[in-house]
Amino acid sequence: MALTLTEGAKLSNDVLQQGVIETVIKDSPVLQRLPFIEIVGNGLTYNRENAAASAAFYSVGDTWAESTPTFTQVTASLTILGGDADIDNYIARTRNNVQDIEAAVVELKAKAVQQQFDDTFINGDTDADSKAFNGLAELCAAGQTVSMGVNGAKLTLDKLDELVDLVRGGKPEMLLMSRRSRRTLNSLARAAGSGVVEHDRDEFGRMVAYYDGVPIGVSDYIADDQTQGTARDTSVIYALQFGEGAVAGLTAPGGVTIERVGALETKDATRVRVKWYVSMALFNELKLAKLTGVQA
Repeated sequence: MALTLTEGAKLSNDVLQQGVIETVIKDSPVLQRLPFIEIVGNGLTYNRENAAASAAFYSVGDTWAESTPTFTQVTASLTILGGDADIDNYIARTRNNVQDIEAAVVELKAKAVQQQFDDTFINGDTDADSKAFNGLAELCAAGQTVSMGVNGAKLTLDKLDELVDLVRGGKPEMLLMSRRSRRTLNSLARAAGSGVVEHDRDEFGRMVAYYDGVPIGVSDYIADDQTQGTARDTSVIYALQFGEGAVAGLTAPGGVTIERVGALETKDATRVRVKWYVSMALFNELKLAKLTGVQA
């Protein structure tokens, strides 16, 4: 069973760990909705569906043609993501009446872990960094890509609809884009005057925009200076579904964990380690699509 980090936090009895998980998810629209599959071992080998089986009509006495779906066997290995946070003993003892120094320091480290995950979720490339995992940019199939044009163009609602339609088996569960692309979409919606973009509160009490019923997520790790043809100022919009048959995170049992390393020998401080054995998987290519060449 796949659980989001939000649900996983409810199962933790460690107050510090609960605080870390809440910090990790509160600023990430991806981690708020991405389900994680717990796996035992250092990776998961699974079959990614490429093409569905076909069927046909036959007359009496016809020879039947065999057709089975095709798969590609993929292995997603867990990566080690994390960092150490040192709490100075002097500061902790003399200023702890102002705030919990350990909690504050660990929170900042957890935020760094969240930012690194969000970046890798979009831009991860094992060819560039063998210690990381492949992100959406690498996982999205060529056939699941629609373009604004050879040299890019300004976003249109028609192209956005085309992107949504590339995701099969139901609507996407998120449109992930840069802040600039969201501003462009808001401008298009105001010009259309048709209420195509609506707003409502999510489970965290924050206002979330929806395009045709699909939540809009904003990522600071989708660049607006990508190259397409002669253009050097284009961006990408992703449409994706979440789940065990679509895009899912992979994690070791326990998810994000806190390890108290203890007192340090070379300085008057104690060390806390925030670590996460994590990766991601795309189980079906039709559950992820992208729109490239989006200009301002």
